[in-house]
Amino acid sequence: MRTASGSSSRVARERRLQKLDEKHFAEIDVAMLYIEEARSRSERAAAALRSNGADAHLIEALERSEKELSDVARRLRQGTFFATPKEQLSL
Repeated sequence: MRTASGSSSRVARERRLQKLDEKHFAEIDVAMLYIEEARSRSERAAAALRSNGADAHLIEALERSEKELSDVARRLRQGTFFATPKEQLSL
């Protein structure tokens, strides 16, 4: 049988871990925000260059960057928000 103090220390430990987890995910959110801002900026720049008649290779480079940034954001989401920690995979 567990004692009340053992139970309360487990709860305190879980709260500490939850606060750390929240802090870690807040950092991921910031990184996601910067990636999305860069992706959006690349999209706007490509549109501006296209409307101003810029060389095709400049527009293509920005469009490629936009796609690559979208891929980076997707991989970050998959590796963080939708990933299962290795410890949880074993029974």
